[in-house]
Amino acid sequence: MMENQKRAPGRPPHIPSPTDRRVVELLAAEGVPQLQLCRILGISQKTLRAHFRAELNRGASGLEAALVHRLNALAGGKGAIALRAIIFILKARFGWSPYLPPPR
Repeated sequence: MMENQKRAPGRPPHIPSPTDRRVVELLAAEGVPQLQLCRILGISQKTLRAHFRAELNRGASGLEAALVHRLNALAGGKGAIALRAIIFILKARFGWSPYLPPPR
């Protein structure tokens, strides 16, 4: 006779594999949105953030570092693009504004 087996309601818990962790980190470093990552892995955004927080953070930090490196390289050049890069860096990183009064 079969006994009544109780099982937990809902889906089974998500157990991330090392491959999933690497994929999330690499794609986050390429700027792939979290919604797309969820579709690739077949999980919800809540599950993604709960199980892959470290990988999302490392990927985002890698992307930011690559962009800052590229922006600094552009700012070191010559011409209009370099000037625009320099102005952007001054505004974004140092709070510079052409509308502020000059220092006394």
